[in-house]
Amino acid sequence: MTIVNEQYHADNSGLVSEAMARDYVSLLKPRVMSLVVFTAIVGMLAAPGSINPFIGFIAILMIAIGGGASGALNMWYDADIDAVMSRTSRRPIPSGRIRGSDALAFGVVLSALSVLTLGTLVNWFSGAFLAFTIFFYVVIYTMWLKRSTPQNIVIGGAAGAFPPMIGWAAVTGGVSLESIILFAIIFLWTPPHFWALALFKSDDYGRAGVPMLPNVAGHAATRLQILVYTLIVAPLGVAPWLLGYRSAFYGFLAFALGAWFIYRAIAVYRMPDSDTQMVPAKKMFKFSLVYLSAIFAVYLVESVVVRFYGA
Repeated sequence: MTIVNEQYHADNSGLVSEAMARDYVSLLKPRVMSLVVFTAIVGMLAAPGSINPFIGFIAILMIAIGGGASGALNMWYDADIDAVMSRTSRRPIPSGRIRGSDALAFGVVLSALSVLTLGTLVNWFSGAFLAFTIFFYVVIYTMWLKRSTPQNIVIGGAAGAFPPMIGWAAVTGGVSLESIILFAIIFLWTPPHFWALALFKSDDYGRAGVPMLPNVAGHAATRLQILVYTLIVAPLGVAPWLLGYRSAFYGFLAFALGAWFIYRAIAVYRMPDSDTQMVPAKKMFKFSLVYLSAIFAVYLVESVVVRFYGA
């Protein structure tokens, strides 16, 4: 833990908590949690075999709680960073509505609850996988990579890519090539998604001392990396069709979305340094969300059709 982090939590620990229920919900990072739940459901329904609907619900609920616990622990540790960044300064801890110690206890209890429940009621492979995911996000990414290397989001992005594999594991008790491909799509999508954000939020990261790629290597190098990763993830998005896991409709949609993703990446790559509004980067960031959501939504629909209608 850095000196500034220790000092911030020492200063913050004496605050009187003014937390309301919505503040604790905010600690769970609901938008991130929704993506975790969504992709975990895709993994669960794409997996071969069957799972009792009640057990399946418990599995998704525990994956959601585990993802939320990771968010709470992330906010606890990063409260010093959040306090100086405009987009995070109103979060519950830096704004003083929740004490850091309360957020830490909240995150630890939810982590233990989610892992033990998933392991006991579903299977211990999925429970251990969830535990590893929480550990990876909190310790490997938040405590180590985020503050030490501009490759933080590349390596750390694995944590956000694990949920479809955990959903798959809840059904099968293991993983497979198909679940690994779902993981890889999210994993390789993460860098261009977050680096597009980092381009137009580089001042925020600079004030916080977070070594995001634009602040360390410069905007030109970041724009090139965005293009490179997009050129990799766009074809990978089509792979489930090429390997026979999804239909030609999925393949066509993934191809079309991937082509537009590349178009947006090229626009970012060609973006002049004089563009202070960062319009191409903002469009890239927004479309990256559309891309991943659409890919997984169609994957989900086709998984439901195959599972329940055998088509």
